[in-house]
Amino acid sequence: MDKRSKRYRSAIQAADLTKEYPLKEAVDILAKFPKTKFDETVELSFRLGVDPAQGDQMVRGTTPLPNGSGKKVRVLVFTEDPDKAIAAGADFAGLKDMMTKIQEGWMDFDVAIATTAAMKEVRSIARVLGPKGLMPNPKSGTVTDDIAAGIKAVKAGRVEFKMDKTAGIGVGVGKRSFTPQQILENAAAVLDAVGKAKPNGFKGHYIKSITISSSMSPGVKIASSEFNKF
Repeated sequence: MDKRSKRYRSAIQAADLTKEYPLKEAVDILAKFPKTKFDETVELSFRLGVDPAQGDQMVRGTTPLPNGSGKKVRVLVFTEDPDKAIAAGADFAGLKDMMTKIQEGWMDFDVAIATTAAMKEVRSIARVLGPKGLMPNPKSGTVTDDIAAGIKAVKAGRVEFKMDKTAGIGVGVGKRSFTPQQILENAAAVLDAVGKAKPNGFKGHYIKSITISSSMSPGVKIASSEFNKF
């Protein structure tokens, strides 16, 4: 047996994984699962009932995590005033020089923010940034002229979510080193944000299922009573 299967066997002794649990109970169960040598990311996974092929049914948004994400976020700011952005906490800043580096294959950042003026230039590398989910977007708060506030928000643990082609969404809600209460508060914030991102006019069954898991653990199913209101 490999290590993962041993962990899985230990996990299924902690709870009946065929059952659904209230969010708080699911978080407590996850905390009992055996840990790995690294600090695993805890993720909420949603399966939605919307049609990804319909443009008016796209689900995306952002939400702050009350307790942060637990990971260091490297921020690149596209701006004509890089010194100001660096002083505000950016890890990297610039415009044409940074665009050239990206076109040459450099991608050592987690979030890109752009000023409104810089976006005119940045759109030319959308085909590079877009597929990796790194294109600045006004809807996610990453196109802004208040660079300091933008940097502070993403570094503090604001997460962005976007539905994939299978109508699924996965959002990190912290680390295994977090307390169950911290995970619970972050997960509740994400659940609420995804619920409120329901497309206008959509009449069907919006959220079909949610599970919570860590990087190397099985998923724990969340009771539908937690999200039926959406």
